Amino acid sequence: MRKLCVAVLAVLGLALTHSALAAGNAAAGKTKSAACAGCHGPDGNSANPLWPKLAGQDAQYLAKQLHDFKTGKHKDPMMTPFAMGLSEQDMADIAAYFASQKTSPGAAVADAETVKLGERLYRGGNAKSGVSACMSCHGPSGHGIPPRFPRVSGQHAAYAEKQMLAFKSGQRSNDNEVMTRIAFRMSEAEIKAVSQYMAGLH
Repeated sequence: MRKLCVAVLAVLGLALTHSALAAGNAAAGKTKSAACAGCHGPDGNSANPLWPKLAGQDAQYLAKQLHDFKTGKHKDPMMTPFAMGLSEQDMADIAAYFASQKTSPGAAVADAETVKLGERLYRGGNAKSGVSACMSCHGPSGHGIPPRFPRVSGQHAAYAEKQMLAFKSGQRSNDNEVMTRIAFRMSEAEIKAVSQYMAGLH
């Protein structure tokens, strides 16, 4: 019962954090996002597979990530200096703009067996190692459950793999503890497979 109460309080706390973020203006965000275009593309569809696609991602999730970069909860040598100069309204506006854009289709680049393993894990998890099905939080099509669980469909496989490895090692811990626990139980081969499968989801 105590564990259940703690879990419920954690979810409520996260929900309150999201709801406290400023409302964004997409039109204003388009202008403010000019500095983002060099890495993430003018419409949030980055060309570099190591940099995430932001287009179509939930606005509150994006704003939270920017806030975490600014406060140091999520450390990144490139993003932290950029976020330091943003106000809460700037973050909300930029997030609203990218959320309003359409995600470009992605595709798996791994062999068929790797993608098949990724599909099994994404849809069914791994009962032996205690890994839950990815779709239970990110949805059957990878569109996420906003604002807590982000969109993963069409995301660059290289970026997704890098982030899951960061959760696994403890290097990244700014999101809910669910990802840290799940990634810790996954092998590197499983992480690569899921990343490839998610890239091809639409």
